[in-house]
Amino acid sequence: MLYLIGLGLGDAKDITVKGLEVVRRCSRVYLEAYTSILTVGKEALEEFYGRKLILADREEVEQEADNILKDADISDVGFLVVGDPFGATTHSDLVLRATKLGIPYRVIHNASIMNAVGCCGLQLYKFGETVSIVFWTDTWRPESFFDKVKKNRQNGMHTLCLLDIKVKEQSLENLMKGRKIYEPPRYMSVNQAAQQLMEIVQNQRIRGEEPAITEETLCVGLARVGAEDQKIAAGTLQQMCTVDLGEPLHSLIITGESIHPLEMEMLSLFSIPKNSLESQSIDGLGT
Repeated sequence: MLYLIGLGLGDAKDITVKGLEVVRRCSRVYLEAYTSILTVGKEALEEFYGRKLILADREEVEQEADNILKDADISDVGFLVVGDPFGATTHSDLVLRATKLGIPYRVIHNASIMNAVGCCGLQLYKFGETVSIVFWTDTWRPESFFDKVKKNRQNGMHTLCLLDIKVKEQSLENLMKGRKIYEPPRYMSVNQAAQQLMEIVQNQRIRGEEPAITEETLCVGLARVGAEDQKIAAGTLQQMCTVDLGEPLHSLIITGESIHPLEMEMLSLFSIPKNSLESQSIDGLGT
């Protein structure tokens, strides 16, 4: 049996009892190590689970999945995923590969950012399509996701923005020369995401377009959701460019054009002190 086991969002203890029981009886256990991270490392997980884990990077999962599935038809193999197993499409591919090989699978779910984001007080059923914001480079500055933000806002829906993670990435030079030398891990912050969004807004104005959001649109920054030191900050997009939420992982929410009074009351608990939500104009709240 192949087991896909969600680890939740906090630390080693967020695994479910059912998931922990499976981990302890599997012949091999892989830890997926590129779509997200926990606040603790592999060693802390091994100590709590009482067994060794095999790190599985993007290359291992996407190109060498057969290694993970080897002997899973005659023994139990565990595949650990931060959050919920189906938070990334890569893991659906693993299930499809297993099925083609006649290997049965079972999923043990857990909390993910997709539902835990409700901790800020915005109502989950009012979220539209989720988008990803990637690190820009000198030659690649995609803006296409912004169309989804616009559509969500027009429909009165909030947009959850998942921020880029770069783990075990190679420079172009090392990639071309076939050198297995990797860049240091990078995790996009709310500040970086907000700054890129501000540039998109400015670019659209230069092109004579009406941007879906402005510097005064109400946004919510979240960091380390599910951990004891999680942080939430609500304020304008402009404020998100400078707010400090500390260590990764970060997420950003762009609110819809209409916000329920109960949502506003909850967001006021997390307003950025220098310019609290109560003192902002209606326009400043993005409503």
